[in-house]
Amino acid sequence: MTHLQLLYLLWTGLYLLAYVGFVVRAILRPHREPASRLAWVVVISVLPMVGIVAYLLLGETNIGRRRAARMREVLDRLPHVMHSLAAAVAQPSQIPVRYAHLFRVGESVNGFQPVGNNQARLLSDSNAAIDALVADIDAARNHVHLTFYIWLTDHNGVKVIQALQRAAGRGVACRAMADALGSRPLIRSEHWLAMRQSGVRVATALPIGNPLLRPLRGRIDLRNHRKVVVIDNQITYCGSQNCADPEFRVKPKYAPWVDAMVRFEGPIARQNQHLFASDWMAQVDEDLSDLLHEPLIGGDPGLIAQVIGTGPTIRNSAMPELFETLMYAARTELFITTPYYVPDESMQAALCACARRGVAVTVLFPARNDSHIVAAASRSYYAELLAAGVQIFEYEGGLLHTKSLTLDGEITLIGSANMDRRSFELNYENNILVYDAELTAVIRRRQDEYYSRSRQVTAEMVSQWPITRRLWNNSIAMLGPVL
Repeated sequence: MTHLQLLYLLWTGLYLLAYVGFVVRAILRPHREPASRLAWVVVISVLPMVGIVAYLLLGETNIGRRRAARMREVLDRLPHVMHSLAAAVAQPSQIPVRYAHLFRVGESVNGFQPVGNNQARLLSDSNAAIDALVADIDAARNHVHLTFYIWLTDHNGVKVIQALQRAAGRGVACRAMADALGSRPLIRSEHWLAMRQSGVRVATALPIGNPLLRPLRGRIDLRNHRKVVVIDNQITYCGSQNCADPEFRVKPKYAPWVDAMVRFEGPIARQNQHLFASDWMAQVDEDLSDLLHEPLIGGDPGLIAQVIGTGPTIRNSAMPELFETLMYAARTELFITTPYYVPDESMQAALCACARRGVAVTVLFPARNDSHIVAAASRSYYAELLAAGVQIFEYEGGLLHTKSLTLDGEITLIGSANMDRRSFELNYENNILVYDAELTAVIRRRQDEYYSRSRQVTAEMVSQWPITRRLWNNSIAMLGPVL
């Protein structure tokens, strides 16, 4: 036997061992749907070496042992935020029985109970949200905490940077965090350095390091997608908006990006403070526990709200569980806006079941999506949704980026989470669940504004799509469990 034959046999043996090992690993991986296991077995089998490399890069929700251990340590060290919020916890009599289980699902995620005495205001548009944020930073007395997934050095992005520098100059403790991938241009810019030099404490969320070595320490595409603002432990913002102009010049052909941001004031800010503190302390050696011990400031009667923060170090079923619970709770109307819809089977079934039992279900997607892959996958679900009675509309006034859900005129969910597998399993997300008819009515009117600029998608339109388009959409959707 020649040396070449020996090398071939050795290579073949090593490959077979790797193939069997990765197939077994894909099958045994916990917290994974059977469809996902099957998809990965097929990919590894059909595309031998490529499939194994793809599994190494994308096959597991692995943030890295060190990061996971650090996050556990931080959460263990932080005081439970509800200790200082005991006086604000909503009483059972304040939440109708038909909605109580929604907040119990929310509580199971982070341990945050619904709290009352909150005020809320939906900002009129993206620029108004930035103006309100800058005004609050300029009025801050103690601290300003910001986290954004995407923070650009455009007009709005720089306005916030300058407001932070002014606040730091008058002695306010300013902490700013941006995701290493989403805000890479800012982190590498002179503005980042200028913030640090002016006294703003800056941190990079989930730094990538060497991109070639990063996969060995965890998935490179697990990102901090949160948009969290906390000012003086009393004011917080929540919604879909990044720190950027609506023209979103990194992807201008989809502009304007249409977002919704809600300014909250009251005890709910303390729960967002806990999310910020856990993210900050996971990256920076600074203990923010004292902020969670501060006595609660008494407030006027107001709406009931609850923060829900999800991510790869929290059970991966948390966000879909919440969405599905909301769907099954609907009795008269369910209205959803989301830019990205790639559900798992149970969520698709829940949305269809909601319409089949007579609930008026409307879902708005953007007509032009910045992700052709997600757009194709989303449209593969249209036929089934329409057959069940779901009304589908596509927004034509820009990229509808708002992630909102209103339920029966009384419940609102607003935040950063999309209805796709990336938000469910890979991204850190933050949302606020609200019981309040007044705010829900305001959000519902905003949804109607989107509706007025949308065109309806009918079953007849979908049935007339060419076979090539349906083949593309369904093929991409099949890769959902893999991607």
